[in-house]
Amino acid sequence: MYKYMSRGEKLGSLINMILLIIIALLMLFPFYYMIIISFTSFSEFVQSDIILWPKKWVLDSYEFILGSKSFIRSIGVTVFITVVSTIFSLILTAMMAYALSRDIYGQRFWMFMVLFTFIFGAGIIPTYLVIKETHLLDTYWALIIPTAINSYNLIVFREFMMSIPKELTEAALIDGGNDLNIFTRIILPLSKPALAAFGLFYAVSGWNTYFNALLYINDPSKWTVQVVLRQIVILDQATTALSEGRLNGLTQNPPPPETIGMAAILIATIPILIVYPFLQKHFAKGVMLGSVKG
Repeated sequence: MYKYMSRGEKLGSLINMILLIIIALLMLFPFYYMIIISFTSFSEFVQSDIILWPKKWVLDSYEFILGSKSFIRSIGVTVFITVVSTIFSLILTAMMAYALSRDIYGQRFWMFMVLFTFIFGAGIIPTYLVIKETHLLDTYWALIIPTAINSYNLIVFREFMMSIPKELTEAALIDGGNDLNIFTRIILPLSKPALAAFGLFYAVSGWNTYFNALLYINDPSKWTVQVVLRQIVILDQATTALSEGRLNGLTQNPPPPETIGMAAILIATIPILIVYPFLQKHFAKGVMLGSVKG
């Protein structure tokens, strides 16, 4: 097709390609710089203003982080919250979306309640008081239950279920099936793209849990990895946040906080990147949910 373009079209296409490459490189550079700094030695980092390629690749920052029980524990806490919250949210979202896709009593009222929460939020203080009065403070459930259902995901999931031919559910009812059988044997198998897409959204949200953990969790042993990263990167308290680290004397002579922070961010980013390829097939279909088809 390129050979049929005019000279002006070829020039315009070339300019667009160059601009897109430049933009892509600019977006990838921070990630590249983070990797480079995490492998930089203390002496080189102190002497150089900007480092594009380290003279000597070292693993001091990774040894310091992985030798810290507090950081490893925070990874385990985040994994637990991500897995449990994703499963919990998918189950509740799918069940409520199915119920709202059916002709139930008070359907308009329940849809109004969903839309109301989508537009208006309770605010930080009222939500905190509810968490406190329900005795969820300093528990993992404070990070799971309040954000269990995302209103936008629920609305889109409902529209997806409504697009499933009614003949399938009607045939199941004629054969003696109930709503539970229809939901588990017909609706859920046909909803794999939606489940994959929303599952990834919920997983990313669970993995990035930060603000709620900062508000509701006071026990450092229950901190998520994002809160620990805050101690390292923003508050510049790497040795305090990772005070349990004991490896090769690096606690007494730790690497610079900047290199520790970069290494910690990279370690915290990799797990969620690994999940995506396994869901890519269904995720590509799922992100098209609710789109306008011509």
